Amino acid sequence: MTMFAVVLAAVAAFGYAFGARLQHGAVHDTISGRRLGVRNQLRLVRNTRWLLGLICLASGTVLHALALGLAPLSVVQPLGVLALPITVLLNSGGNAGELGKLPRSTIVAVLMSGGGVAAFVFLAMRSATPTSVTSEAAVTAIQLVTVTVLVCGVVALLSRSSVRCVAYASGCAVAYGLVSLLLRAVSQQVTSGRLAEVELWLLLAMVVAVLIGGWLLQHAYASGPPDLAVACLTVIDPLVAVGLGIGLLGEADAVGTSTAMAEVVCAAIACAGVFALARYHPDNRSDVAPTVTEDGDRRVTSIDSS
Repeated sequence: MTMFAVVLAAVAAFGYAFGARLQHGAVHDTISGRRLGVRNQLRLVRNTRWLLGLICLASGTVLHALALGLAPLSVVQPLGVLALPITVLLNSGGNAGELGKLPRSTIVAVLMSGGGVAAFVFLAMRSATPTSVTSEAAVTAIQLVTVTVLVCGVVALLSRSSVRCVAYASGCAVAYGLVSLLLRAVSQQVTSGRLAEVELWLLLAMVVAVLIGGWLLQHAYASGPPDLAVACLTVIDPLVAVGLGIGLLGEADAVGTSTAMAEVVCAAIACAGVFALARYHPDNRSDVAPTVTEDGDRRVTSIDSS
């Protein structure tokens, strides 16, 4: 069952990457420099490309949910990191030749963010203790996530460009991290044969978190490149889920000091990769520089972004 869950989670990562690519293109084609207001959001709903991206994202979410019901959170969650390199490949035109033209700084940032998360969750997987999600822990998680999402929203409103994209995507990732914990709580109730005892407020909280996260994600697409939004999701989502498991569920009670320090280092590397991607992503850098000729005309000189 665990291997089947791994396959489901890997396919879900492809769904996330394709959905991000499709919706990012649809958002920019529909908005054309305008703000993502209510009218433009209604236009998105009628956009075939955006709807196809929504189907990809929804399919990935369903597969991820099934995987969470078949295997531990620490096994399923890190596989979402696969969405990041897939998205970079899609944005490079889908062929290896274009990948070779990516700036070295972008490649290093992708490796830092993806590798940091993979190493972090690998350590957590080996040392975590399986625990049950109590109603009290779920309520506390909802309160913590609500405050964090509000802070991310305020930062996004006060920021511009890539910082705004990171803030919106981070808020989405935090909300989705909560969804994983709540989904685990529901799956535990279902797999234990207590289907009739599934608490409806948990399901309602998941729906609200998904809707809020999706709304923030659309604003992240409108504020920056899809690679950056997906990077935040793939890094912060599993870190939040694992963090809630450690802090609220006591999954790290048996973790030694050396392992805990290694996890902190991995988390720091992953976060540094995200901010490096925000700083050095080709879409966020000026690849041209103006020069002034002798007759006073301004010309453009290319700059090597590598």
